Amino acid sequence: MAGSVNKVILIGNLGSDPEVRYLESGSAVAKFNIATTESYTNKNGERVENTEWHRIELWEGLAKVAEKYLKKGNQVYIEGRIRTDNWTDKDGQQKTGVTIRANSMTLLGGPSGNTGGDTGQGYAQSAPQRGQAPRQPDPIPPSLAGNDDDDLPF
Repeated sequence: MAGSVNKVILIGNLGSDPEVRYLESGSAVAKFNIATTESYTNKNGERVENTEWHRIELWEGLAKVAEKYLKKGNQVYIEGRIRTDNWTDKDGQQKTGVTIRANSMTLLGGPSGNTGGDTGQGYAQSAPQRGQAPRQPDPIPPSLAGNDDDDLPF
């Protein structure tokens, strides 16, 4: 098999409001953690929950959407890729961490049990790849636009 794939899909709840920074270049970056929880019954018949925390990073338009719409407890759908970051902490120790750099995000709703006016419709946006203009929807072919005739071949 030629090539490789680095793709992550997560659905989880925000552990805090996003932290949004603007770089000198004007680029926006948002960072926040989401929790995903799996539940299962162990061999003793006891219900067990395991929560994992994931560090999420959004750039540009997605960061601005996060700043405006995301709040602690919101449920969000994230698509992105895994990035391993290395840095030196204030004590001179080498550190390594894993971040999910999101390229697509959908707000699924508020925290569990939220009944306060949330429509559950969410908000979705994808980030264009570097050097690309934002993707526009494909136009409807003229042969299908406004054609109510039922002579399609299927």
